[in-house]
Amino acid sequence: MGETGPCGACSEIHVDIRPDSERSKIDGKILVNEDHPQVVEIWNLVFMEYTRMADGSLKNLPSKHVDTGMGFERLAVVLQGKTSNYDTDVFMPLINKIEQITGFKYHATDKLEDVSIRVISDHIRAIAFAIADGQLPSNNGAGYVIRRILRRAVRYAYTYLNTKSPLLYEILPILVQQMGDYFPELKNQEELISKVIKEEEESFLRALEKGIVKFDDYVKANPNKEINGDFAFELYDTYGFPIDLTSLMADEKNLNVDMKGFEKALEKQKNRSRKATSIENDDWVELLEDDKEEFIGYDYLDTSIKITKYRKVTQKNKSFFQLVFNLTPFYAEGGGQVGDKGYIEYEGVKTSIFDTKKENNQILHFVKEL
Repeated sequence: MGETGPCGACSEIHVDIRPDSERSKIDGKILVNEDHPQVVEIWNLVFMEYTRMADGSLKNLPSKHVDTGMGFERLAVVLQGKTSNYDTDVFMPLINKIEQITGFKYHATDKLEDVSIRVISDHIRAIAFAIADGQLPSNNGAGYVIRRILRRAVRYAYTYLNTKSPLLYEILPILVQQMGDYFPELKNQEELISKVIKEEEESFLRALEKGIVKFDDYVKANPNKEINGDFAFELYDTYGFPIDLTSLMADEKNLNVDMKGFEKALEKQKNRSRKATSIENDDWVELLEDDKEEFIGYDYLDTSIKITKYRKVTQKNKSFFQLVFNLTPFYAEGGGQVGDKGYIEYEGVKTSIFDTKKENNQILHFVKEL
């Protein structure tokens, strides 16, 4: 899962869905893990046995299990005798709705129109599930990832499907109809998800228009000159323009883009982002053996608890501690609700808890000092 934490050996199950004529020429095992679109992994099983410590050593887990991860869409491809995820009944209802909204017919080719339809049908799922799970689009962290995914889908519709108005929110009801019975949060929060998506689409479409105006003004002020890398990055960072869109617009005016300058500016931003979000976790210090932490927040307003373990965490050059209790009335962040805040008290001394999150089925209580 990361540099530290639960781990173990894994076993992968792959399937070869190529036609017999191709199988007879090349053995499928040669193509395993070679990114062949029809020789794919459908199941990965990790035998969780150890915890990897910060120093790289392995410690036996008290309870061992098999963590299975199956590719739902890939399994549908095999069971339905298709050659692509997008040909299955998982995606086709979404694709049919996109066809209806845009007027473009899907032909399952590598043409940009078909690529755009696939991108939109895929991205609406990621966006909707993330919002249903409590993550809203924003300018940082996980929220920024959702915003970038949404904007990428809108940009493909805008550029290649000639769609200048919001469309993702119109596809949402089809997804809810498909998945709502299995993921009730989609159905229960459909109105909120739709509103958030539509507002984000409208906002980005306005930014696109402003960015296009800014691009045109730049070209007028710098005729017959290369598009500066810093300017290309400004369009990317401020207006959400992917570099390929800037390159496309430049190409239409017979101009080149300073890609080295853009990459340099992008790398600077990535370094700033890594520095701002990097987290260093010390190993857990165990004080008390406890198989299971119990949440009692619905039954008690206060209770006597014991700290079972703690660790030091460093982020943005600041240090704090995470505590795990045997019992806790603190609700962890999730489902759109922020983590509880409060305090613990020992012999008259209060220690403030400024956040509560969940990790690996443990409720972590954040304190500035022990």
